[in-house]
Amino acid sequence: MQDLSLTLLQTSLQWENPEANLAHFDRLISRIQGPTDLILLPEMFNTGFSMRADSLAETMEGPTVNWMKTKAAQNQTVVFGSLIIREEKAFYNRLVAALPDGSLQYYNKRHLFRMAGEQLTYTGGNELLTLEIKGWKIRPFVCYDLRFPVWSRNSFDPLAGWQYDLAVYVANWPSARAHAWKSLPVARAIENQAWIATLNRIGSDGKGHTYSGDSQVINSYGETVVHLDEAEYVQTVVLDRNSLEKHREVFPVGRDADRFEIFP
Repeated sequence: MQDLSLTLLQTSLQWENPEANLAHFDRLISRIQGPTDLILLPEMFNTGFSMRADSLAETMEGPTVNWMKTKAAQNQTVVFGSLIIREEKAFYNRLVAALPDGSLQYYNKRHLFRMAGEQLTYTGGNELLTLEIKGWKIRPFVCYDLRFPVWSRNSFDPLAGWQYDLAVYVANWPSARAHAWKSLPVARAIENQAWIATLNRIGSDGKGHTYSGDSQVINSYGETVVHLDEAEYVQTVVLDRNSLEKHREVFPVGRDADRFEIFP
């Protein structure tokens, strides 16, 4: 298996201003040096974490998703980012995966942040997504999902192998809860024997919440390979496949995990 290159775009967001945010991400993507397999954008990267879905929602044929498709094709990479999507009468906090061939896959955020009333505006998802890039099985999640280890659960099947090799969490996680944001990914990496990548925003939003970044890339041992402070970064990191496979071979704890099913 090949190594995987991952680029984190940690930056501030202009409140409820899709045009300005897309223009800013155009500039950040132009700063990426060399090829990368996956570009990560924050949660609701074109608007900030807004509950004004009625005025900000787009469709899967809208300008932001088309922008993601263009960036994926231009850079021959996969682009992950969440935004507000409308389908019929429902709104979703949807992580869209734009592939370089023009195709799309998506994951609807399952755990809606009730302390901000997210569940009053958005419909939660009930299906996981696993995307394969260069032989890596990648599973995306959104923000509050990080607090729920059962939903993030990885498992090993003798025939199918591991469910995922890398879990990605994109977020708007306020600095008031930075300790949890920095600590929980370590637990997710250790318990699931997988790489974990987290991407947060910085700056402040229209509700007065501040964000300290603290995006991380953590290996399957729970060791932090990359930690970004509260500045803006265009950071590419290479994930070592060999170390992951060796860890799973010499210490196959996942083969002894309890079996259970998750119901919607």
